[in-house]
Order: sequence, then C-alpha cells, then structure tokens
Amino acid sequence: METEFRRRPRRALAGALAALALVATACGSDGDDTRTVTAEDYSFEDLPARVDAGTTFKLTNDSDKELHEMVMFRIPDNERRSVEELIRLPEDQMGAVFAGEPAMVLIAPPSGADQIIALGTGELTQPGRYAVVCFIPTGADPGAYLAAAQSGGEGPPDIPGGPPHAFSGMFGQVIVE
Repeated sequence: METEFRRRPRRALAGALAALALVATACGSDGDDTRTVTAEDYSFEDLPARVDAGTTFKLTNDSDKELHEMVMFRIPDNERRSVEELIRLPEDQMGAVFAGEPAMVLIAPPSGADQIIALGTGELTQPGRYAVVCFIPTGADPGAYLAAAQSGGEGPPDIPGGPPHAFSGMFGQVIVE
C-alpha cells in the first residue's frame, strides 16, 4: 500500500516537478495576506483553519534532515469525508476525488533553506475546502529527491524511503472563504 500511495495524486505533479529547475524561491515579507506554515517531522504548524481568498502561503521547514512539501488539493464541494479518510482511499477512489492538478505545491528543504514553489503561486484564490498533504517518503534523501525531481520523468521521484509523511500525520485542511 505504501508504494501505491506514493503514486496517487502526485501523478498530477509530474510536470511541476520536472519544472523545478526553473522555479524561483519565494521571497518577500509576511503581509496580512501571507500565512507562513512550518513543516515539522511530521506535522504542519500554524496551518490556519480558515483564510480569505487571495491568501498566499509560505512554507518553512524546522527539520534538520527531512524534506517536506505542502500539496494543496481543492476538495469537491459535495465531498464530506475528512482529509484523513481521503488520503487512505484506494488509488482509483482518491484519484477521483483529487482529479486534476493541485492548487499549489510548496517544497521546503531542511535546515531553513528557502522554499521552492513547484506548482502555482502559493496563493489560494478559489473558495472551498482544501486538503493539505506531505507525500515525501519518510527518510528520503532531500538532495536525491530534488535532483530526481529536476530531471523530470513521469510521476513523483522514485527515491528510497518509507511511507509518505502523510501516514505519520502530516496532513490537514484549510477552508478558503
């Protein structure tokens, strides 16, 4: 199940991960419309429950060794299950719920390095409920993961590691109003 899970909605990220070599790091100050979320081993700290449309997210990483990401998928309006229930669905069912590209993917290397905006702008403009998930395999080498992502290919990088961080509780939800 762990290998199957790693391939789930991240297929939609293939193009974004291939473009990592071209992305800029985020810069700027936290204004009223910017929310900084801190990735820890294995949780999102300061993840707001609700934000206004137009809020921009910034991801920092407090881990000394683990790479983390913040993948945000808009959950269909008619979907009532929790994010935890959704990430544990079989691949075909999860793919149906998270059809299409994520709203954003922010990647934060360990030890306070600047975030990488891999998909989107970091801004959520469409109201709704969003799943927030880290799919990085536990124990994956950050340098090897980023190098594999930059080289392109289909799907997420196939890097040795354990189950995705989401299986250790690194998921959440944000409602955009």
